[in-house]
Amino acid sequence: MSLLIDRRQNASGKSAVNRARFLRRYKSQIQEAVKGMIGERKLSDMEQGGEVRVPRKDISEPTFSFGQGGDREVVLPGNREHVAGDRIPRPKGGSGSGGSGAGSGGDGDGEDAFVFSLSRDEFMQIFFDDLELPHLTRTEFGRAERFTRVRSGYSRSGTPANLSVIRTLSQSLARRIALRGGLAREWRSVNARYMLALAAGHAGQAAELEETLGRLERRRGALPFLDEPDLRYRNRVLRPEPVARAAMFCLMDVSGSMDEHKKDLAKRFFTLLYLFLTRKYEEVELVFIRHTDDAQEVDEDTFFTDRRTGGTVVLSALELCEDIRSARYASGWNVYAAQASDGDAFGADPARSARFLHEKLLPAARYYTYLELSGEDEAEHASTLWSEYARVAGATDNFAMRRASQRNQIYPAFREMFRKDAARATA
Repeated sequence: MSLLIDRRQNASGKSAVNRARFLRRYKSQIQEAVKGMIGERKLSDMEQGGEVRVPRKDISEPTFSFGQGGDREVVLPGNREHVAGDRIPRPKGGSGSGGSGAGSGGDGDGEDAFVFSLSRDEFMQIFFDDLELPHLTRTEFGRAERFTRVRSGYSRSGTPANLSVIRTLSQSLARRIALRGGLAREWRSVNARYMLALAAGHAGQAAELEETLGRLERRRGALPFLDEPDLRYRNRVLRPEPVARAAMFCLMDVSGSMDEHKKDLAKRFFTLLYLFLTRKYEEVELVFIRHTDDAQEVDEDTFFTDRRTGGTVVLSALELCEDIRSARYASGWNVYAAQASDGDAFGADPARSARFLHEKLLPAARYYTYLELSGEDEAEHASTLWSEYARVAGATDNFAMRRASQRNQIYPAFREMFRKDAARATA
């Protein structure tokens, strides 16, 4: 059995091995800390990772100490007030100074926190470790708009950082072998003529040949180990590559029945979906559509903060979504849509919306999700829109729907929609 001991020093107190071990050991605590970041950032900023605070009590390490019993000798520091056998009176309530700010620190309990910085990849891995995108095998590629530098042989010019040492030494060795071989053949030819001249007694010719032999030997000795023609640099060229792109449509009901609590739940759900898509696709574009009795395409700030009044017509948002998709994302885009509503629709609108969704949007979308929201004090009941959408979900495999009324239900609902190992049944 081989035993490998890593004696490398950690640079600046950082270690990739220790970091990975920390993430594995306290994954659940870090996940809880990351969930609190969802409602505080914009969707496009969530993928950057950042610092998370983990309560220090949650990452405490086990320690070993002496148990009761047995013989122990302990040396304690002395004092000037008490001797062995003295009875120490109990401190009076509220008069002690052990608690910093006791009685004046205000209400509420405080706790120390351990600040840990997560990279983008670590942040995404914690959230979506065991999830997948449905129909990812059908991913479409857009136009070749991104260029990547790839290796393309060697060149005789370049920067020192691109110098190929092995290829340069090979060229140097080949040059010296070729030149020395030619000089050796010439030296042997001249040396044979020199010996014949000496044997024939031609002193003048022998002297000239002797001088030629000396010049050839000096040339062989003066061959440089490395010459400029030997230098070879790694060559890189720009090659266009197709980019997998996704368009994410966020549809939300902003009528009077959608209060701030429901909008907060919707934002958390949209954030999770955006982060998941950015993990799978290199380019993700967001489209925000809000609707009451009519639909509008707005920016993110207006989508989540601006208030409107009016009734609810879901069909208007679905029609606008289809118009935008066919105009801007008809080819080369993977379309995903997420709809959030409280299901407060009346009349023929739910049936018409479900039919439009089934005939127009779902055939063109990779996946469509619907999250029905209810207040914390509202009883969950099947709305008319939910009932109509449930029929569509039963007839297709790229449509999922869930309910949520509290913050802690958003992430479980999202996981149910995108889990790997089970059917995505309507719940």
